[in-house]
Amino acid sequence: MLDYTKSPDGLVPAIIQDNTTGKVLMLGYMNEEAYNKTVNEGKVTFYSRTRKCMWTKGETSGNFLNVVSMAEDCDHDTLLIKVNPDGPTCHTGADTCWNEENKMNPLLFLSELNDFIEKRHQEMPEGSYTTSLFKDGLNRMAQKVGEEALELVIEACNGTDERMIYEGSDMLYHLIVLLTSKGLRIEQMAEELMVRHKPGWKKH
Repeated sequence: MLDYTKSPDGLVPAIIQDNTTGKVLMLGYMNEEAYNKTVNEGKVTFYSRTRKCMWTKGETSGNFLNVVSMAEDCDHDTLLIKVNPDGPTCHTGADTCWNEENKMNPLLFLSELNDFIEKRHQEMPEGSYTTSLFKDGLNRMAQKVGEEALELVIEACNGTDERMIYEGSDMLYHLIVLLTSKGLRIEQMAEELMVRHKPGWKKH
């Protein structure tokens, strides 16, 4: 339960974060009425400290903040609201109120892809190439990683940058399939690289 009594004006700060990119879009304030309106309508409504009234973000611009989730902090006096924005968030036209570009880091897609491949492994839908790889077994999956790695090397030495990226993407996809078959994830490789990056790491 949110505690509105900690602020003399009965307001709690609400941090707005893009659910997809993870970018913090803006900070606003809510009273209990604005909070309830947000919950009921699924679009973020704030209380304006200058105009002394409620306002739904996007009611004039059309750039609504569509609620995905809402969470209170440990002291019950701050909200974290994850949203899918309909457009730029800042009144200046910028993506965020810090004039940042609200763009997803492509590296984050690797986790999303790993989730998708895990789902394929669980459901094994017919007609899926990923399903066929799992059905072919571990040796074939490992072989595919090797084949794609070789094609990557060929493009790196004698091809174009575009083809190198293409073949490298193939290799990475097949590597994630192989990891999934072993109950592993791509994040574990990232963690290994993080460990290696620390001072004093020694190869074993």
